[in-house]
Amino acid sequence: MEEFHTNIGENIKRIRKERNLSLDKTAEITGVSKTMLGQIERGKSAPTITTLWKIASGLRLSFSSLVSQYKPNVTIVKKKEVNPIIENNGQYRVYPLVPYNPEQQFEIFSVTLEPGCEHIAEPHSTGVEEFILVNEGTLEVVVNEQVYVVEPEDTLIFKADRPHIYRNNGDRIVKCSVVIHYSSQ
Repeated sequence: MEEFHTNIGENIKRIRKERNLSLDKTAEITGVSKTMLGQIERGKSAPTITTLWKIASGLRLSFSSLVSQYKPNVTIVKKKEVNPIIENNGQYRVYPLVPYNPEQQFEIFSVTLEPGCEHIAEPHSTGVEEFILVNEGTLEVVVNEQVYVVEPEDTLIFKADRPHIYRNNGDRIVKCSVVIHYSSQ
């Protein structure tokens, strides 16, 4: 619950700053005291629904814009700041760059396979597709016992609701980007 109140405070402060409004001016147009606004922004006070409606009305916003999680228009995900999932004694590394979100139905990973690495993947749910774009090295992917060789700048697309294997049989690292798309079924 505390996180919810902090989120409200962050939203109010962000909106106020975007509009170049001081706490005094915001208090004037919303009818909520400067002290109360400051406490809400710092997450020190939990506003009542009435107070939130006053703020929303005064700032000419929807109520939900004050209480919902803020999503910036632009986000940069830096791979070096992402904690990888490591398997096969460090030979197979997966960096979750864009986590799954039900609204978008996909997730994106950066995957690194060291020379000699073979990773056996479990089948995903029915209808799931994988899109693999190889950036460096040559990747072998086995789907339905068929071997597919994917060179740099090539893309492999397949139904991933069956067993599949990723292999690096070369002497160079393989780096690829993987998009997993979930069916809305």
